[in-house]
Amino acid sequence: MRRREFMSLIGAAAAFPVLARAQGRMPSVGVLTGNVPGDPGAQMRVDAFQQGLADRGWIANQNYRLEVRWPGPSPARQQVEARELIASAPDVLLSTSTGTTRALRDATQNIPIIFVGLSDPVGTGLVVNLARPTGNLTGFSLYEHSMSGKWLSLLKDMAPGMTSAALLFNPDSSPYAPFYLQAAHQMEGRLGLQVTGASVRSGPEIAAVIDAAARSGGGLVVLPDGGFFGTQSQMAIALLAQRRVPAIFAVRFYAVNGGLMSYGADLTQQFRDGAGYVDRVLRGAEIRTLPVQFATRFELVINIKTAHALALTVPNRLLLDAELIE
Repeated sequence: MRRREFMSLIGAAAAFPVLARAQGRMPSVGVLTGNVPGDPGAQMRVDAFQQGLADRGWIANQNYRLEVRWPGPSPARQQVEARELIASAPDVLLSTSTGTTRALRDATQNIPIIFVGLSDPVGTGLVVNLARPTGNLTGFSLYEHSMSGKWLSLLKDMAPGMTSAALLFNPDSSPYAPFYLQAAHQMEGRLGLQVTGASVRSGPEIAAVIDAAARSGGGLVVLPDGGFFGTQSQMAIALLAQRRVPAIFAVRFYAVNGGLMSYGADLTQQFRDGAGYVDRVLRGAEIRTLPVQFATRFELVINIKTAHALALTVPNRLLLDAELIE
């Protein structure tokens, strides 16, 4: 072997240590989502993750292999897909919900797992040390449970006549929902609201909650749920408009697509951030050197067309801070 060829190989090994360790095998990245195939918002975020890797020099099917699994919000299906994904021996894993993170953690304690979009990974028992994670888990968190109070406050500002609100969640894909509900109850007296939890597992159950809110003059807070609501969002948003029920979402996508309002961090950006951590692992970084990070920038989005349809006037204090969608 000529010296130039030898030095090229040495340089490649330094830049891509996982590739070097694999003795020439193309490194691989496995993604386990909490969504179903065809969910446009979820596909957009996975595309952002893939672009984030491309921006760092990783081109799918050229210098790494990407496998994306779409088990949806079912815990049983997530466990099956997690085991199958682990069997393909990826070098690093990306998970997009609390459920998929748990499924991957239960399936492997060796392969590094980067999570994105989680709600309070400490409260849900996934990590203990945020600054210096132990085990094989780290990543990015969107929300803490106190956010439910903020969502209620914003919804009350938008619909001041509202006297009750339900927090909508699927207990299977939102195991952290009781923490949000507990924090929401602490705001009842201050906001003059009666707060209840609305546990649902199907479209008809969501419809029943919306109908009940319409009869009582109440509103809805749709909690971040790891994939379930995405499969029902088109039906639910249409029914909310038909029954004239004000609702606030944690994810911008729903406000842009007809929901009244949303308040939350940029979930798509967290997928790009996740690509940064995956890149660092592929280049040899250890999980304990990658601290868990929390979103610090939040945006309020109001759909003006939907507000007008619900006969709601956006108060000036919200107009100053909101992005308005026509």
